[in-house]
Amino acid sequence: MSSAKLNHRLASLDFFRGFVMFLLIAEFSHLFEVLMDSGNEQFTAVMDFLFHHAKWEGLHFWDLVQPFFMFIVGVSIPLSYANRKKRGDSEIKIRQHAFRRAFLLLLFGWGLYCIGPEKIVFQFDNVLAQLSFTYLISFLLLKQDSWVQISAGFGIILISDSLYRFFPVVGFDQAFVAGENFGAWFNILISGYEYGGHWAAFNAVPTTAHTLWGVVAGKWLMNNSTQVEKLKKLILAGIITLILGYLSTFFTPVIKRISTTSFVLLSAGWTFLALAFCFWLIDIKALVKKILVFRVVGVNPLFIYLFASLGGGTLFLKIITPFSNSLIGGFSPWFASLTSGFFVLLGLWYLCYWLYKKQIFIKI
Repeated sequence: MSSAKLNHRLASLDFFRGFVMFLLIAEFSHLFEVLMDSGNEQFTAVMDFLFHHAKWEGLHFWDLVQPFFMFIVGVSIPLSYANRKKRGDSEIKIRQHAFRRAFLLLLFGWGLYCIGPEKIVFQFDNVLAQLSFTYLISFLLLKQDSWVQISAGFGIILISDSLYRFFPVVGFDQAFVAGENFGAWFNILISGYEYGGHWAAFNAVPTTAHTLWGVVAGKWLMNNSTQVEKLKKLILAGIITLILGYLSTFFTPVIKRISTTSFVLLSAGWTFLALAFCFWLIDIKALVKKILVFRVVGVNPLFIYLFASLGGGTLFLKIITPFSNSLIGGFSPWFASLTSGFFVLLGLWYLCYWLYKKQIFIKI
């Protein structure tokens, strides 16, 4: 890791990345758990849709967060490549950096699962481990034509879909049944056990489409066309992908935990539209000019994710909870917990803000 000065960045992408990371650190603040325990059934149902994954079939807002992040990384790849070339980095140096980054992402993603168990485990279903694969494939295809990258994304989805549908091993030949599909078999093959929640390590393959198509979007945002033309491309891509996604639901259920074809297409469609909205809001209309709240989180995504994952949020909660309980707990225990969660989130954000003010940006 190293500290580096912040280069010129696409404001809408910083905003989008920061928004996603803000949601992720909010999860580590335990706010979502508190909101789910409000006692109001309708409010709880809304919070469940917003901040929890679908139990198996279905699409919740929270199911889009990882595709958002995978896509954002893809958008960043051509921008980062252009910046490094502008600095005079050679092709060999850039390639070595990409391979090193992919290795470190895999190492960090795997390492998170080895903290706590009594022995080393091999589990690879978190966002960092998955991203190591999607990032590397997308980087290797960076110089290809956009149509090649688009086609590669669809080809990867088709391969994954075929493996689930036609996998011949008895006991794992039920394509879309939890614990009885190819994804479960693959988990057992590489880890020796099925993962809790039936998340599939193999998801790194189909979700590569998100990062590849992010690369395509990044190229569109870098070309010499007008801002409006770029916006139209993003919106059109989102609409087409959504149509294909909803059509595919007639043949394939929407299941994030194994990244089915319908899920990848639908989440990609909503991601294109989300980026288009951010681009319109910030880079075209400039309706949101001050994006510091999200930007300070978005420029240090790896650091804050690892810090929160390794217990940073829990540490802040242990410090804050006695005060909120003493001051508010007698009046409303639920409101005291909500207050604790809010200040944990504020503490995590302020840590990012402090790094931002010090111009410290942790990169690999």
